[in-house]
Amino acid sequence: MANIICIVGRPNVGKSTLFNRLIEERKAIMDNQSGVTRDRHYGYGEWTGKYFTVIDTGGYVVGSEDIFEGAIREQVELAIEESTVVLFMVDTMTGLTELDKEFANVLRRYKKPVFLVANKVETVERHQSAAEFYELGLGEGIYPISSQNGHGTGELLDEVVKYFDLPGEEDPEAGIPRIAIMGRPNVGKSSFLNVLTGTDRSIVTDIAGTTRDAIHTHYKAFGKEFILTDTAGIRRKSRVKEDIEFYSTLRSVKAMEESDICIVLIDATLGLEGQDITIIAQAIKAKKGVVIMVNKWDLVEKDSKTADIFKKEIHERLATMSYIPVIFTSVVEKQRIFQVMEKAMEVYENKTKKITTSKLNEVMQAEITKYPPPAFRGKYINIKYMIQLPTPSPTFVFFSSNPKHVKEPYMRYLENRMREHFDFTGVPITMFFREK
Repeated sequence: MANIICIVGRPNVGKSTLFNRLIEERKAIMDNQSGVTRDRHYGYGEWTGKYFTVIDTGGYVVGSEDIFEGAIREQVELAIEESTVVLFMVDTMTGLTELDKEFANVLRRYKKPVFLVANKVETVERHQSAAEFYELGLGEGIYPISSQNGHGTGELLDEVVKYFDLPGEEDPEAGIPRIAIMGRPNVGKSSFLNVLTGTDRSIVTDIAGTTRDAIHTHYKAFGKEFILTDTAGIRRKSRVKEDIEFYSTLRSVKAMEESDICIVLIDATLGLEGQDITIIAQAIKAKKGVVIMVNKWDLVEKDSKTADIFKKEIHERLATMSYIPVIFTSVVEKQRIFQVMEKAMEVYENKTKKITTSKLNEVMQAEITKYPPPAFRGKYINIKYMIQLPTPSPTFVFFSSNPKHVKEPYMRYLENRMREHFDFTGVPITMFFREK
């Protein structure tokens, strides 16, 4: 990627607020509590015809009590290495700190264009106090702004885009299939992403709730390209008590809605729990393809029949969603990780599959003849023909007489026959019956 702006600085100086303003979307979680952002977070913006990528980072800090401190610093340094231009944010409300001076020395090592952005300039006094940051002796000058109300951001961007030689891409992710990695907290979602990408893309700890934002990553394998999204763990609403966790859950649900496929991780040591079923049901309701990834399989005592029994129990509990494939994995042992991705690609092909009207009618009319719809109160139902609609997920219209009398059991019969003949593994099918 070219034209990359990286926003860095110590905690709670307004980096995520500026990030959201530059991409014109409330994508990053903002809170007065420091340390909310942990992983690298990407978005896309435009200014005077130049398109660019923006990276939001966690607060750079040394010697704190935050157990994520070291991992956040690594994420910040990776973002700086990747960037074209660095925006070093400081806080005019707090003034120049020793941590600002220390971080300025870190930035000098990278030989990147640095813009010193003095944030929270909402008053004349703070605008004047921004001059104290000249002591850092760093960057292309000081740019007083208010990321909260947008003051000064236009002048800043006017100078930043001068470093971009190319116009850039309006949306580098347009048209690329999206896979959301979903699940409850601490089931291994971030570890799975890191193994796939071969990098520490997301911070991983044993603490539930480590991931807060939805983290997007380009992924190429098997001749295919996807956008992988690592999401925060989704707990039951009754257990969500903090604002940050609430917004993390909202970001996870939004990532699911924007995805094509959801890989739902469950913990093999706990089995399929109620919240797992809720997450899967939400994805199916949103018409997404789904793959169930049973992680931590290495921790389960098993014999040759354990996997079959486990899979049967899952399908029994999923009932009408039993068409979802189940794969047993261990992220730690790297067992069957890429098999999950192969299955996700297969499910994506099923989701986008188009069946010709002639083939659809040839196959399904034979099944309807074998088992016609039962009459309702003496009224016969004659299904005359069917078509597939041009929708993002498989949707079919059956034209018949008395369509309102077609009952749920017969709809399930037709769905099962369609799955049998056309392989819609992992994908919900929508059917409508219309008068003809």
